[in-house]
Amino acid sequence: MPRPSLAALLTLLAALAFAAGAFISDPFTGFDPDQFPNPTPPLILQPAGYAFAIWGVIYAWLIASAVFGLIRRGDDPDWQAARWPLIVSMAIGAIWIEVALASPVWATILIFAMLAGALMSLVRCPAHETGWLAAPIALYAGWLSAASVVATATAVTGWTGLDPAISSWIGLLAVGSLGVAVLQLRPPLSYPLALIWALTGVLVASAQNPADLTLFMGAILGAIGAIALTAWRRRPGTA
Repeated sequence: MPRPSLAALLTLLAALAFAAGAFISDPFTGFDPDQFPNPTPPLILQPAGYAFAIWGVIYAWLIASAVFGLIRRGDDPDWQAARWPLIVSMAIGAIWIEVALASPVWATILIFAMLAGALMSLVRCPAHETGWLAAPIALYAGWLSAASVVATATAVTGWTGLDPAISSWIGLLAVGSLGVAVLQLRPPLSYPLALIWALTGVLVASAQNPADLTLFMGAILGAIGAIALTAWRRRPGTA
C-alpha cells in the first residue's frame, strides 16, 4: 500500500467537511428574496426541489473517491495534480451554505471559485482513472455549472430589478453554452448527466407554473438535446 501524501489526506478531510457542512448548516432552499433590494420570487430557472437530491450522490462519490485515493493512490503523481484544486473547491463548499445564508453576492462569487477548482481538477484527471476520480469530479462540476448560473441570475435580478423572465432566458443560454464548451474537453458522461438532471428539474418546475411557459419549456428541451448530442459526439474514443 503506497504511503499517503498530504494532498491525499487533505482531499479526504475536505470531502468530509464538504458533506458535513450541508448537515450542520441551516437548510438552504435558495436565496431569500428579502436579501435583495428588489425582492423577487424564485426564478423559473430554479430546478424543482427533488433535483437537489443529487448532492447526496456527489458527497458520497467524492468521499469514496478520496478514501480510495488515500488507500490505493496515496502518492500517485497523476492523482496529485488533480487533488489540489479539488481540495480548494471542496473547502469553499464546506462553508458555502453559511455564506449563502448571509450574503448572496459572496455566495455567487464563491460558487464560481468552486466551479473553477472543480473544472481545473477535472482537466488534470488521468484518463485511466475515470470511475474513481474523473467521474465523481465531473458530476460535481456538472451540477456546479448549472448552480453557478442560477445563483448569478438570481443575484442579478435581485440587485438590478431585471425582469425574472429575461434573467431566466439569459441563464438558460449560459448553462447551455457553458455545458457545450466544457464538453469539448471530453469529460466523463457524469458531467452532461448532471447538467441534464438540472435542466430536467427546471423543466419540471416550469411545468408547474400556471403562466404560459410553453416556449421556455421548449427551449429547455432544446438545451437538453444539444448537451446530449454534444456529449455523444465528444465521448471518449470518437473523433
